[in-house]
Amino acid sequence: MIDIQAAFAPSYARARVLFLEGAAAAGMAISSHDHPLPGRDGETLAMDLALDGSPDAERLLIVSSACHGAEGFCGSGVQVYATHDQAWRQHAREAGVAVLYIHALNPYGFSHLRRVTNENVDLNRNFQDFSQPLPVNTAYAGLHDLLLPPEWPPGPDNAAAIDSWIALHGETAYQAAVSQGQHAFADGLFFGGTAPTWSNQTLRQVLRNHAQRARHIAWIDLHTGLGPCGVGERIFACRDDAAALQRARAWWGSNGETPVTSIYDGSSTSALLTGLMWGAMYEECPQAEYTGIALEYGTVPIMEVINALRGDHWLSRHPEAPAALRAAIHQRMKDAFYVDTNDWRTQIVGQGRQALFQAVDGLIAST
Repeated sequence: MIDIQAAFAPSYARARVLFLEGAAAAGMAISSHDHPLPGRDGETLAMDLALDGSPDAERLLIVSSACHGAEGFCGSGVQVYATHDQAWRQHAREAGVAVLYIHALNPYGFSHLRRVTNENVDLNRNFQDFSQPLPVNTAYAGLHDLLLPPEWPPGPDNAAAIDSWIALHGETAYQAAVSQGQHAFADGLFFGGTAPTWSNQTLRQVLRNHAQRARHIAWIDLHTGLGPCGVGERIFACRDDAAALQRARAWWGSNGETPVTSIYDGSSTSALLTGLMWGAMYEECPQAEYTGIALEYGTVPIMEVINALRGDHWLSRHPEAPAALRAAIHQRMKDAFYVDTNDWRTQIVGQGRQALFQAVDGLIAST
């Protein structure tokens, strides 16, 4: 075993070392897809894979981190701990379930303390059919200039204008307008892109290489930034399909103790989104019955998360910003998606571990 606190790293580079060391010590099959750009400190970036179990297993559990780069501090810690957790690994092996860990879906964002990819794209809005007209987010268009003012921190007039918008439409509508994704402002927040990103293309290749032989697939995608601090919301991550939702709630719901929420019925803290990453599962692995959740851990209030993202995008437009301001914006981003306390990390691992066991038990029950 490894101490829970030791499973978490202060940087992408260190998180990658911990993950690869844990997977190697466990005898997992390791492979890597190198990113074309370097990391923040010049380090090599990669989407790393570790397979624990048979490549021909009929039942496969995927556990992924850092879809939104800066959220990887949390997700990587859960994955690293799992590689050292003998009771968990034995449970999966005895059930005949192979586990594929995908470490750092978006290594660029993880390293550079950004939520987006090197293309400034929100990976979890990028899985669109780009041959068709893309969704239009009219509400975001009206907010774009307010969200990214000429100076940072924004002045009182900017804050008053946003407060006025929220007073008129409500905080929930503000969150939805900002976060649901948009394809019109390439330098804006939650930009879904106009073409598949490197991470999109690489993940699809991973699914083709490692998941096309499985008949039943579960996926736990680890996220942070929504909900009460330290609470892991299990958000249904499939098509709007009643049978899949019923499976997800049977597997991960614990008879209502750990409810599975849905963006389709409004029960989730997340807005209704499009271009979501799990869409690739249906396209690349149509042979499998798929059931998945996003395990979304709360950090700080949603308005603080949005303001941290605003600062980060402002900085990407203003590389000339002084060093002290750059450092403050980076730290605010990290704090928005990772709570650097022992208690929070302990909560994270406990809930993640529970979801892992539940996924294996659910896969066993699949016929």
